[in-house]
Amino acid sequence: MSTLVIVESPTKARTIRNYLPAGYKVEASMGHVRDLPQSASEIPAAVKAEKWAQLGVNVDADFEPLYVVPKDKKKIVTQLKDALKGVTELILATDEDREGESISWHLYQLLNPKIPTKRMVFHEITKEAIQKALKNCRTIDEKVVRAQETRRILDRLVGYTLSPLLWKKISFGLSAGRVQSVAVRLLVTKERQRRVFRTGAFWDLKASLLHEKTGFSAVLVSVGGTKVATGSDFDSTTGQITAGRNVMLLKEAEAEALKARLANKAWSVTDLEERPVTRKPYPPFTTSTMQQEANRKLRFSARDTMRIAQNLYEQGYITYMRTDSVHLSDQAITAARECAAKLYGKEYLSPSPRQYTTKSKGAQEAHEAIRPAGSSFRTPQETGLNPSDREFKLYDLIWKRTVACQMADARQTQITIQMQVEDAGFRSSGKRIDFEGYLRAYVEGSDDPDAALENMEIILPNLKVGDKPECAELENVKHETQPPARYTEASLVKTLESEGIGRPSTYASIIGTIIDKGYAQLTNNALIPTFTAFAVTDLLEKHFPDIVDPSFTSKMEQTLDDIAAGEAQWLPYLRNFYMGDKGLETLVREQESKIDKDEARTVDLQIPNVKVRIGKFGAYLEASNGEGSVTASIPRDLTPADLDLEKVQTIIRQKTEGPDEVGRHPETGEPIYLKIGAYGPYVQMGDKTEENPKPKQTSLPKGVTPETLTLEIAVGLLALPRTLGTHPDTGGRIQTSLGRFGPYIVHDQGKEGKDYRSLKASDNVLTVNLERALEILSEPKKGRASSKSKAALRELGVHPEDEQPINIYDGPYGPYIKYAKTNVSIPEGSSVEDMTLEVALELLASKSSSGKSTRKTTSKSKDTTTKKSTTKSTTTKASSQKSAKSSTTAAKKK
Repeated sequence: MSTLVIVESPTKARTIRNYLPAGYKVEASMGHVRDLPQSASEIPAAVKAEKWAQLGVNVDADFEPLYVVPKDKKKIVTQLKDALKGVTELILATDEDREGESISWHLYQLLNPKIPTKRMVFHEITKEAIQKALKNCRTIDEKVVRAQETRRILDRLVGYTLSPLLWKKISFGLSAGRVQSVAVRLLVTKERQRRVFRTGAFWDLKASLLHEKTGFSAVLVSVGGTKVATGSDFDSTTGQITAGRNVMLLKEAEAEALKARLANKAWSVTDLEERPVTRKPYPPFTTSTMQQEANRKLRFSARDTMRIAQNLYEQGYITYMRTDSVHLSDQAITAARECAAKLYGKEYLSPSPRQYTTKSKGAQEAHEAIRPAGSSFRTPQETGLNPSDREFKLYDLIWKRTVACQMADARQTQITIQMQVEDAGFRSSGKRIDFEGYLRAYVEGSDDPDAALENMEIILPNLKVGDKPECAELENVKHETQPPARYTEASLVKTLESEGIGRPSTYASIIGTIIDKGYAQLTNNALIPTFTAFAVTDLLEKHFPDIVDPSFTSKMEQTLDDIAAGEAQWLPYLRNFYMGDKGLETLVREQESKIDKDEARTVDLQIPNVKVRIGKFGAYLEASNGEGSVTASIPRDLTPADLDLEKVQTIIRQKTEGPDEVGRHPETGEPIYLKIGAYGPYVQMGDKTEENPKPKQTSLPKGVTPETLTLEIAVGLLALPRTLGTHPDTGGRIQTSLGRFGPYIVHDQGKEGKDYRSLKASDNVLTVNLERALEILSEPKKGRASSKSKAALRELGVHPEDEQPINIYDGPYGPYIKYAKTNVSIPEGSSVEDMTLEVALELLASKSSSGKSTRKTTSKSKDTTTKKSTTKSTTTKASSQKSAKSSTTAAKKK
């Protein structure tokens, strides 16, 4: 007797193989083996002429999906069919979520096995878990498959119905999505709030006090019994005190007068309160909370976090990383408590085991929380992972969170002291940590628990009512209210989850799409919506409000959950959503003629005589000046919230009157201009003429603004690159200059190539010297470099035609294969370790034959899927077009 086990990835297959009995062989499907067509070339010739073919769903035949085997999966399907020959049993062991259930169903449909077939699920890849799963196989859950298929059809209907409308009305290559468009609207709504925000200013007093030689501080809270205004008392849209607030707004002169009046007056403690506070540990990680913490602590994107977690799971380090549950098994609780007791002592354990309950809206999948795998937890140091690698850092985070959840509560004391001087009331607040508890292992948002604990404590002197501390200094302090904070990846994920929008397992790809499509820029960890995002959101809000309504999208998720539970019918729901009186197809047909193209391409920012338009090459200004209109490009780093009348006037003035002259070059006498281009402000030496068609230009580095630019700085910038000297070991030239990613130094090593290093924030590109450059060059290299200068993750070999190397590199969107000028991503379900030269050659040949250009990393690149769908190409017949509606027999448990 022999058994074939099918999992998604080769890494997973290799790990599982070690835990299975003799006679079992394990193959990988490399992710999905069947899906809706992604391009015109994948549509079978038999249905290519059908009006629904490009949609990939026959809406007139009960929404029958058109499933095809992608070109790069045909060989894998053939290999799986060959592997099935001669075995007596098939086990489908794909992931245990809806996506994994769907993959198993598609495999069953494609392979059409004539032997007993089982569905095996497990949440960790350990010997105990695999052997237990073998004894508890089940059938494919068709209700879960149906819910996943309905989700896929819904996403296709929304995307393929609305996206072409956006191409016609705004700009080609844009996309709409069932969850994506709601997420973009959240970003835009926050940016609108920032646009209408008005800063409010207020003053208060801060005192530096002494009692028995111990210093502490206090702040003004009231004058004459009336509360002094703070930031929470201001209306963010007016910058004034909110109507109805009985507070005193101190201005600078009033604060100064109060300070003078209180000078040298006696202080007295009027009240003292000590309040005990207990803090309980956080639950273990779910997909969402892991993404949030990895973003806050490690600055990992959601996409990177999921990719790293996938690697850790497949290598057997952690349990399954797509889960909404905070539940831990008894085995995991025991392991966590053993770790805590061993490392911190039994007094740091919670009195009894802690079990957590999932409270998030629409939680699904009865899995464990994300935790270290196994019946005993390896410490991060015991894993063998490299401490400098991201896998180690994420495992460390998961390990700490899991151990901490079984530790004792932290006990603190909050101390509040009220003091009076004349008619002014002051308050001093302190905090004492009485017992660290779980904080000894894990502090949310901090990498170093010990340092975080030190920062938490604010120690006050031992005071009592009636004591008279001495005032050493009294100063008046100005405060300004701050606009609402933009979303980070962490806060956006948290909002999406709390609103029940989408599923945590999809957040990484959604945020990635938002950035890739040019709807948002990721700057200093903040997601900043673009003008295009404003235009698309405006159109959808006006004509398709339900599509971007969080509550509507949340109800859709609940319906999908109900379908998975067998409590709702999928077909009536799809019919109503798409074909109903207010269905998507009906609305698009009715609204298309009502959408004015010029209006759709216009973003109204309420600036007189100025409109922002979305053009082929990005956003631009169109301003009326009485005699006509003037257009000018908007710098790409200028956000909608920051575009005000003053900046508009500067951009238009430079377009109509020419650039500002900073001065004349001291050596050549040529004029030096300050200009504003698509990528921000820059300086240019001389005028553009036939003799000088490309005058020298240099962008302003970070920290230099048009207001702070001087002639000396401009001359220095235009002199770049600046030679600092030669390297004492190689004799190579060392220069400093400005590049796309900021100031840098470069060491020319001759045949060894060039070594580039970014300058630190404290370094000035115009003044950095050779000694400092050598110091930076001696440090270990960090960050990503181009594939020309960085080491390959793996060298696969050489191409048989020209013997050029084929290597794997780590790129911003994951590992990719590079040959000459062609880059191709490693397919879903595969890994760096599993890739072979043979497979790489096939992937490169497939990309070459498809006519794709080399890899584009710009976030504003056109949608290649869309582009392919409009070109003629050889048709590919589908290996199977069966859908879940077909009367199929699920895999039966043996």
